[in-house]
Amino acid sequence: MLAIAGGKGGCGKTTTALGVARALAALGERPLLVDADLDMPDVHHRTGTDPGAALAAVADGDRPAAVAQRSPRVAGVDVLPCRDASPSTAASAFARLRRCDRPVVLDCAAGAGPDAAAPLRAADRTVLVSTPTSQSLRDAAKTAAMARHLDAPPAVVVLPRSDGTTDPSPLFDCQRVVHVPELPEPPLETEESASRYLKCAKILSKRNI
Repeated sequence: MLAIAGGKGGCGKTTTALGVARALAALGERPLLVDADLDMPDVHHRTGTDPGAALAAVADGDRPAAVAQRSPRVAGVDVLPCRDASPSTAASAFARLRRCDRPVVLDCAAGAGPDAAAPLRAADRTVLVSTPTSQSLRDAAKTAAMARHLDAPPAVVVLPRSDGTTDPSPLFDCQRVVHVPELPEPPLETEESASRYLKCAKILSKRNI
């Protein structure tokens, strides 16, 4: 189970979650994209799905496959929105999702607080997202430290809006870095973005995540 996490809102975290999920689908997987940001849920908007209470249903015992919605916008990706999920409900759902027999991608809340910690606690690895600015990198370093403490260390660092000159690997102690250049809106609908997120997914697949 993968946590897509970053230090600040607006760093490209949800775009990265969508890009990684789509790339995993392109590799033949059937990923489940979970909105784990209870305060600012956005995945249903981006995927064209209904803002249902699927996460709460999973916590109550429903099978994820039974309540997930197939995205009409992101090919091969099923979505679990988080409407009406309390922190305790979400934590129960994340624990149940650990037993899922398909890749699970968690779009986490930003930062290093309790809302971000809950999905990280359930995840196996983290995809750390940061823009290449010094402030964003410092904030992401706090998230990286929390991810390691919760046994979900960064497997790869994704730098959106990067020209490739920034090397964040010493800061995060993670050698696998994917630079995503500034892209036109909508940022996922280009061959360039597809190739970068496919590179990220291939790194993750090699680690059997």
